[in-house]
This record gives sequence, structure tokens and C-alpha cells, in this order.
Amino acid sequence: MKSLLQIAVLGFVALAAGCANGGCCAGMKEMKDQHGQHAMLSEPVFKNYQDLHWDKILPDLGADSPEICILQVDPKTQATKLLIRTPTAIHVRKHWHSANETHTMILGTASFGHDGVRVEQGPGSFNFMPAKMVHEAWTPAGSLTFIAVDGAWDVNWVEGPPTAADLTK
Repeated sequence: MKSLLQIAVLGFVALAAGCANGGCCAGMKEMKDQHGQHAMLSEPVFKNYQDLHWDKILPDLGADSPEICILQVDPKTQATKLLIRTPTAIHVRKHWHSANETHTMILGTASFGHDGVRVEQGPGSFNFMPAKMVHEAWTPAGSLTFIAVDGAWDVNWVEGPPTAADLTK
């Protein structure tokens, strides 16, 4: 029998998911709009957590690398919805993104920091980081974070990406 938390995570993923592989447009249907222009119209897509495709964010860290799953990319705006999970606790060094970003904690309690302020956030917590705001995070082993970005997702490291020294086992 699945726990209530497992059911909540699966339900959340089903609602948020559009694509399991970065950039794919499964669930998008090309049609002509009222002016005869090509338009991409959304159709519902449902993905179960156990079927999602995960990629290592920091392959040099091997099995300790945080993993990313791109759920959906808007073909027009490149707005991106994704999940990040961490098998090992890690300090995600200072970085910024070209577009506004929100984090919603699904599993675990993480700390997010910016401009000398550090806030702890547990499951169900939400934050908003404006585009180009330098921020960092401390995530525990087993965490799962849902991220929505207003544009294409990118990461720009201020002092380089995390290394094995940033892992806290």
C-alpha cells in the first residue's frame, strides 16, 4: 500500500508533468489557429513518478550527483517545469538563472540563501527568485524540489559548480 506522501508526490507529478525528457513536446498537437497560422495546442499528459527520466546534473559526482527531470517546456516561451532530487545532501553553490524561478519543496527540508539571508523550507514551502538573483541552497539527502522557470532553465555558477567537497554525507 502506498503512503499518503507517495500518493501526494505522484499526484503532484501527474499534474505538473508535460514531458519526461527535456524539450520533448509529447502532448502538444500542431493545429492552425483562426488566422491560418501554425499553433501548438496542449493536450493533457500524465506521467507517473516511477516512469520519469532522470539525468545527473553533476556527472563528476557519480551516484552522489543531484538529478534533474525536465517535466515540460513551453514550445513558445521555453518556460520550464522540472524536478530535482538529491540522493546525497549537498550545498548548491551560489548561482543565478536568466529567468524568474520558483521552488516548491515536495520532500525534505532545504535552506535557500540570497544576499546574506538564509531561509529553511520544508514540504509544501514555496519561494520566488527573480531573474539573475544570486542564490544558493543546502538540500538534504532524499529531497525532491519542483521548480518552475518563466523561460528556458539555465544555471550560471558564480564560483563554479558544486564539487565532492560540497557533499555532506
